[in-house]
Amino acid sequence: MPEGHTIHRLALDHRARFEGGPVRASSPQGKFADGAALVDGQVMTTAEAHGKHLFLGFGPPRTSDDPPVSPPFDRGDPHRSRGYPHRWIHVHLGLFGKLGFGPAPAPPPTDTVRLRLANPAAYADLRGPTTCALITEDEKRAIHDRLGPDPLRPGDDGTRAWQRISRSRTTIAALLLDQKIIAGVGNVYRAEVLFRHHIDPYRPGRDLTRTEWDAIWSDLVFLMAEGVRDNRIDTVRPEHLPEAMGRPPRVDDHGGEVYVYRRAHQDCHLCGSEIRTAGLAARNLFWCPGCQPSTGGG
Repeated sequence: MPEGHTIHRLALDHRARFEGGPVRASSPQGKFADGAALVDGQVMTTAEAHGKHLFLGFGPPRTSDDPPVSPPFDRGDPHRSRGYPHRWIHVHLGLFGKLGFGPAPAPPPTDTVRLRLANPAAYADLRGPTTCALITEDEKRAIHDRLGPDPLRPGDDGTRAWQRISRSRTTIAALLLDQKIIAGVGNVYRAEVLFRHHIDPYRPGRDLTRTEWDAIWSDLVFLMAEGVRDNRIDTVRPEHLPEAMGRPPRVDDHGGEVYVYRRAHQDCHLCGSEIRTAGLAARNLFWCPGCQPSTGGG
């Protein structure tokens, strides 16, 4: 399943290609035909992400007789749509969803395309999502309300997450994957940020200090922003890169240099201990017992 940085990157990609102009919408597969028909020809006014959820905003073309938008569109305001009529396409890719872009003219779509968006310059095809639904502003707000703060959303910080983590007996590794506590973190960022801060993944949330949590949150903000910029996950500090350490680069379909993720039974880059793996919160957990010593919970 894509992590939050991928969804934020997809929002930026939609803005770059479609924002501000009318968009043709269709559902070659047919499962989203009614929703596509309702936004077909409307202007894509914005695209945004919260955690692993993508929202594409549409409104009718504006004319010189329309009143000013209030408040003005502002990329720093994730809810800048207030005062402007909107329909929203809500997308969650899930485990199997794919969203790809291409230049116009668009080729004939395959019958697996749930949603195609197109304009004279570009097209986007959505296949296999868990969710592709047309929702109202109120329904969109309800989704935001049930999600935790997102390290990539303007104005979010780690305080609300800390309030829940600091009272929980659940392991920090499980809490980091709970989208109601913190939105957008997936298995890679979970494993890597805990390694970077030498945190035993089995420590209960309530055993973390506020200083430790603030450092984890700040690091997630940094790492995930880099993920949006580079469109891949790299978590290894410059002094631990292959060229700095004289080691071979990572070879993996997921790409990117990492410390522990998918490196089970290999040597830790820092201490030489064997990387361990185990199931936790329905996902494979990876950690180094040397750099992340047990506190008695694992």
